[in-house]
Amino acid sequence: MGIFALAAAFAFTALLYASVGFGGGSTYSALLALAGFDYRLLPVLSLVCNNAVVAGSSIRFGRAGVTPWRGAILLTAIAAPAALLGGLTPIAEGTFFTLLGASLVLAGLALFLPQSAGEGTSTHWARAIPFVAAPIGYLSGLVGIGGGIFLAPLLHLTRWNDARGIAATASLFILVNSLFGLAGQLLKNGPDTLGSAVTFGLPLMIAVVIGGQIGSLLALKVLPARIIRWMTAALTIWVGSRLLLGL
Repeated sequence: MGIFALAAAFAFTALLYASVGFGGGSTYSALLALAGFDYRLLPVLSLVCNNAVVAGSSIRFGRAGVTPWRGAILLTAIAAPAALLGGLTPIAEGTFFTLLGASLVLAGLALFLPQSAGEGTSTHWARAIPFVAAPIGYLSGLVGIGGGIFLAPLLHLTRWNDARGIAATASLFILVNSLFGLAGQLLKNGPDTLGSAVTFGLPLMIAVVIGGQIGSLLALKVLPARIIRWMTAALTIWVGSRLLLGL
């Protein structure tokens, strides 16, 4: 896959993921893997692209006053150190691709879980959510994703908050986890990996910024949110399956 085709795939991925409140790091990683990108640099570029997409969303949610700061900060504070540890953990190439592929398939299936409806519908199951934040954070740092694609379906399933509050929480969660995971990856492989990843991936970073902005501003006005979630799930499952079958 050439750089321009890869940039187009990144832009489309960012458009879909941003429209449902995610960064797209999981699918960026898979696309880079399928393109033969060095697996040691792969998480670095994916996490940088992740931040390029969700930073703007997090700011917009915060300014709109929809972020449930107390709960969002608690979950993020639990997950972030684990994401750093995940980024620091050495991992063999085969294990990395197996975990990444399996994570994508599971994340895609998770997008089919029902969403919460209405405000103030939190159940007692929501109290268990902080206990899963650390494992999600660790996996995020290990394979170069933000983790929101795992967290958000669980928040919806437990009716942790209303849909806008969950989207805001997922954006903040992805942003901070990506930063901590990136720090771990750079400490593990050396700061020069950032320069190498950015040198190759600058067109991809530009593509995700453009795609993310279009997704957050326009996609939900063109297609129903449910259709966009299904399209995102199908893309995620497809690239995850391709990755697993290629091992």
